[in-house]
Amino acid sequence: MTEPTAPPLNFAQPWAAAEGRGTPPLVGDEREILTSYLDFHRETFALKCAGVPVERLSERLVPPSGLSLHGLVRHLAGVEQWWLEIQFAGDESRPQLYYSDDDPEQDFERLDGDFAADLAVWRSQVERSRRIVAEAPSLDATGVHKASGQPVALRRVLVHLLAEYARHNGHADLLRERVDGATGY
Repeated sequence: MTEPTAPPLNFAQPWAAAEGRGTPPLVGDEREILTSYLDFHRETFALKCAGVPVERLSERLVPPSGLSLHGLVRHLAGVEQWWLEIQFAGDESRPQLYYSDDDPEQDFERLDGDFAADLAVWRSQVERSRRIVAEAPSLDATGVHKASGQPVALRRVLVHLLAEYARHNGHADLLRERVDGATGY
């Protein structure tokens, strides 16, 4: 499998205009605003990984943290699956990505896989998540929060995912800066 190629980044351009990433609308209904911002953060993460030499993607560059860009892509694929596919949609037909009860930290710790394959898994899971959200009748639709057994609204799930991506984009920014000094996109 060949490494996917991203459009070249022009680091002189304003961060909001980076290729491949739309700017969230200033006006829209709640679903449009939430999903636009989530897609913005998803593509921000992809941009932070774009152009990094494959041998550097699994490096843990900010000690003592064990985070790497490769670990983050695996983690975010699992987060998408857990929150939208499993908890919200109730679909437990596939094994959890990069997680098992015997090895719960494999998303960050076991980076022996191919980054391009793991990136493709993340992108596929993002598309699955988008379909789940698009098919939901409203933001008030609920799934089951596994930890509590209580209903969890799609609105709450989307806000959680926004917070997750925002937090991990900050981590990815630090990791990317350690690779080549690139920041701010």
